[in-house]
Amino acid sequence: MRLVEQESSSKRQRLDDITDTNNAEKLLTLTVTKSDFMEMKIIGQFNLGFILVTRKNRNTGSVDMFIVDQHASDEKYNFERLQRDTKFQSQPLVVPQVLELNAVDEMIVSNNVDLFEKNGFKIRVKDDESTGRKIELLALPFSKNTQFNLMDFYELINMVREDEGNSSLRPTKVRSMFAMRACRSSIMIGRALKRSTMTKVIRHLSGLDKPWNCPHGRPTMRHLVELHGWSTFKKDCY
Repeated sequence: MRLVEQESSSKRQRLDDITDTNNAEKLLTLTVTKSDFMEMKIIGQFNLGFILVTRKNRNTGSVDMFIVDQHASDEKYNFERLQRDTKFQSQPLVVPQVLELNAVDEMIVSNNVDLFEKNGFKIRVKDDESTGRKIELLALPFSKNTQFNLMDFYELINMVREDEGNSSLRPTKVRSMFAMRACRSSIMIGRALKRSTMTKVIRHLSGLDKPWNCPHGRPTMRHLVELHGWSTFKKDCY
């Protein structure tokens, strides 16, 4: 996957506000691949909130500087880790509920039992029953601070229908929970970082599915400047 930003008439204009997503997207003119994060050089920390890095273009030899949001980047790493690894606990229903689904939805559920159970929905598939009675719900996801219901189950069916084969699908409530947990457990703005920690944050981005924004939409990185004509500085930075 690549981050491809639209061209701007002002190629070297500085990004003064990296939180202004629309403006930053117009200013970016680069294509950044996830593998680039493994080769970026750490320059240092800026304002106790951002990591300055450089990347050398393999094709042109030019060197570009980027500013990386330490909190947003670590938050996205933790969010995708939770998305991938968390298996929800379940709360059994007092009385199992037979769900009146059409044939297509019944097939979606029966073909993705592991995904539904990963999200805390315990189900029983009864192949010998007629259409509309094949799926029996035994338990709902359980969380201390979030209530789940049938609407979350139906939402997951719709998500699977649109993106079947994606084993990381989560209902909206679950994603919101993970986003909150990831935020609270991530490196905060205002924390001084050792070089080893900065390196880990940057390298982690290479393994993410979508490293470009945090779960709340904040950009993880922005392009600052191409080090064209800065020969001395360029030598120090790459």
